[in-house]
Amino acid sequence: MLSESAAAVEATLSDLLPPEGGALEAAMRYGVLQGGKRLRAFLALESAALFRVPRIQALRAAAAVECVHGYSLIHDDLPAMDDDDLRRGKPTVHRAWDEATAILAGDALQTLAFEILASDHGGIDPRIRVRLIQGLAQAAGWHGMVGGQALDIAAETAARPLDLEATTALQALKTGALIIWAAESGAILGRSDPGPLRAYAADLGLAFQIRDDILDVEGDPETAGKRLRKDEAAGKATFVSLLGLDGARARARALVASAGAHLAAYGSAAGNLRLAAGFALDRAA
Repeated sequence: MLSESAAAVEATLSDLLPPEGGALEAAMRYGVLQGGKRLRAFLALESAALFRVPRIQALRAAAAVECVHGYSLIHDDLPAMDDDDLRRGKPTVHRAWDEATAILAGDALQTLAFEILASDHGGIDPRIRVRLIQGLAQAAGWHGMVGGQALDIAAETAARPLDLEATTALQALKTGALIIWAAESGAILGRSDPGPLRAYAADLGLAFQIRDDILDVEGDPETAGKRLRKDEAAGKATFVSLLGLDGARARARALVASAGAHLAAYGSAAGNLRLAAGFALDRAA
């Protein structure tokens, strides 16, 4: 399920990214073509399939969100952020090159995402392109992913750990915003109401983050391909520290059930989206 869409998006990204002419281009490709779950791309493709959107249009939305996600990971790994040496079992971009190249590669991937959406390739109506661009900018920016990251950084030096409500709000921005955009992009391309898909993805995004928090405590670093237990070492609030392992698992199960309920109007056509919610709950990395 995920592997098929991942292969299609990987091929699309490889075509859209610049060839390896120098350090910047090589770092861009390295940062975004290292595999991964491609969950956001999968959501873009599957939501588009619900509305019979041409595959070429859905692939552009999927590639755009993966470029933004790739840029965010490159920047998250920097010493000024999470200071990580490994990503998916390989050296992070700033370790494989240097910090300046990593910053520029992330910047270039972010702008490439909007270039992909702005292009007339694929025959997307210009008005739909503007909606997609505006939505992705909001999901990625100060009132989305970047805003969530800022809250996360501020929490490291706060007088006391965040409570459950604040942690949920933070993760809805940091992790959830891009997941929501990916899921609703298909409805926007299909000129349909994105509301049910937004609600589905909001629950899915929180369940995905809860599973991340669980894996940070009991996961295998080799399987994860990155350093674990960072949040505990930093004294940051997580769903596990706030709810306990059993409580976090129960909360994730409830969110997955809620996510599936939002898809009722699509019937069996949304089967893969329901499976994606289950994947968020059961994944090992």
